[in-house]
Formats: sequence, C-alpha cells, structure tokens
Amino acid sequence: MTSPPLNSRAASPQGDATRGLAKPVRRWHWSGPRQFHSDPGGFHMGPRPVRRERGAALLLAMLTVTLVATFAAASMWQQWRAVEIETAERGRVQSTWILVGALDWSRLILREDGRSGGADHLAEPWAVPLQEARLSTFLAADKNVSQVDDATTDTTEAFLSGQISDMQGRLNLTNLVDNGNVQTLALRQFTRLFERLGLPLQELSLLTDALRRAQATTGTDSTNAPLLPPTMSQLGWLGLAPTTVARLAPHVTLLPVRAPVNLNTADIDVLLAAIDGLDMASAQKMLQAREARHFRTLSEVRDLLGASIDINEGAHAVASSYFEVRGRLRLGDAMVDERSLVRKQGIEVTTLWRERGAFDRETAPGAREAQR
Repeated sequence: MTSPPLNSRAASPQGDATRGLAKPVRRWHWSGPRQFHSDPGGFHMGPRPVRRERGAALLLAMLTVTLVATFAAASMWQQWRAVEIETAERGRVQSTWILVGALDWSRLILREDGRSGGADHLAEPWAVPLQEARLSTFLAADKNVSQVDDATTDTTEAFLSGQISDMQGRLNLTNLVDNGNVQTLALRQFTRLFERLGLPLQELSLLTDALRRAQATTGTDSTNAPLLPPTMSQLGWLGLAPTTVARLAPHVTLLPVRAPVNLNTADIDVLLAAIDGLDMASAQKMLQAREARHFRTLSEVRDLLGASIDINEGAHAVASSYFEVRGRLRLGDAMVDERSLVRKQGIEVTTLWRERGAFDRETAPGAREAQR
C-alpha cells in the first residue's frame, strides 16, 4: 500500500463538507545561508534588517568627530596658554626695565637738585609729578624726531606716570624711640597727629611699645620682640589696624634713621602735629608764606611765628635727604607700580630699597602733591 503524496489533502472524517478546510502542507527549500523559501502562499524568511548596524556606524562617527574636536581644542588651548605666558613674561621684563629707567631719571633730577644745595621745597622740579603720558612721546623726544610715530619701538599702548615725594615732610616713626627709650617730643607730636586724625591713642601706645621692643637688643624680652617693619605698608606687624595704617600713611614715614620734619614740604596736619603750640591760624600763615617764598632757614620760620612758638633744629628743618620715588607703567590692561626710597647726600643719590605692588590705585600719581 502506497502513501499519499505530501501535497494531497486528506479526507475528512466528516465527509466532503469539511474537505476544503484542510491546511496545505508547506514545502521548504534551502537556497543559501540563512535563506528559507516555501511555495507560494507559504512562509518566507529573508535577510536580517541593517537599521541597527547603520545606527552603530553613525554613533561611532559622532564619537570620532567629538574626540578629534576635543584634541584640537586642547591643542589650541595649549598654544594660547603658551602665547599668553610669553606675552606676560615679556611685558614683565619690559616694565621692569622701563621702571628702572624711570628711577634713574628721578635720581638724576635729585642729583641736579643737590648741586644747587640749599632748601628743598615744593616749587622745585623734583616736586612736579609726571602725569600719565604715552611712553612713545619720551622715545620720540629722546630720538629728536618730530613725529611720535617715528619712534622705533611700538609703545602706543604703554603709559608712564610717577612722582617724587619728600619723606621728611612727614612724621618719622623712628623718632619715637631711641636706644629703647621713648622720646618725649616725638611722642607729643604723634599724640597730636592721632588726635587730629581721630585715631585711638591706645593704638599709639601699642605702636610705641612695639617699636621699643623691636629696637631692643638686650633684655629679657628681646627674643619675643616684634620684627621692625621696613616700610609703612608693614605696620600691621606691630598690631595696628589696617584702617589706622591707611589713615597714617599720607602723614607718617618710617626712615632708617632719626630725621627732622621739613617745614617747606609738610602738609597742614603734619605742621600742626610737629610744632608745639602751633594753632590753625599760624599754620595757615605758614602755608601762605612758603607758597609765596619758601623758607630758606629756620630763622625765617621763627620770625614768622614769633618767639612764643618753639622751632628747634633737632625736630625741624628746611631741607631733606630722604625721598620716595613712585612709578606706574600701564601696558594695555596690565598695570605695574613700583616705589623706592632714595637718600640724597649732596650730589650722591643712593637707592635704599625698592618694592613692587599695587599702591593707591584709586588715585593717580601726584594727587597728594596737587592737594597741597
């Protein structure tokens, strides 16, 4: 007995009524890797979709572009940083040399002043502040050319300003203590100054005691003595409040030796503090007299004020030996300040110290002299 063919339809037990409902038997054919086909009307399985592969390729391309952009940005930043560092270093070196030149120029002015001798006063060339000016104008004048643009150095964005100030036109903190002993006259002077400026006298006592201990070379407390500050900006070492230091700065100095007050250059606050018995009317009379003609000797001051006011050569003078030189260089957005203390002895001008920092940025150089 032979089997019916696979594609034949089996007879239904219910008869011919259900014969047409029998499902056809599919025939499968192999036609290559992962390819299955059946007869028409049967099941068909084709190639796998490639949408996921395309998405992975796009993601890989985006990651590659991101990495390349990151490396390029890092390289550009490194180059920019190197250029900025080189520019800053070049500007620092240039500003240093320019300010050194300005200091030498100031020393030359003081040296010429020393040749004439006599009194030091605010009508002399050294007392005229240098307002901010383009550095190219100085180079043009030095090369004796008619046009600023003829200068060989590109300094169109460089501006120089400066001033020379008489440090003996202020009260000297060094006068307060001598060999560990508080000086009575200097203490009276500083007491009057503190009272006029509205500063607490307790801070003056603290300052005096700190200076005494700082100058002491023997004694049981010498090992605990505070370090003597070299400049006014370090007076906080002695326990003074920053506001007190700021108020004292225009009227007080810290010189390496004891020095008298120059009555030709001191402002009215210093005059009232430096001279015993001086009232406001007499101080105004001194200012008017020296504006018309500077004091050449202390005898002229005595004749003006009368015998009732004591003018002594140990505390007062009409000439000075110590000056502060300030210079400010502005290169584009950068600004460099430098100040130096110089000593004038005849025609010899010596630099005692130099420091660089931000000094009175809120005021232009020469503002204090202009207010006198």
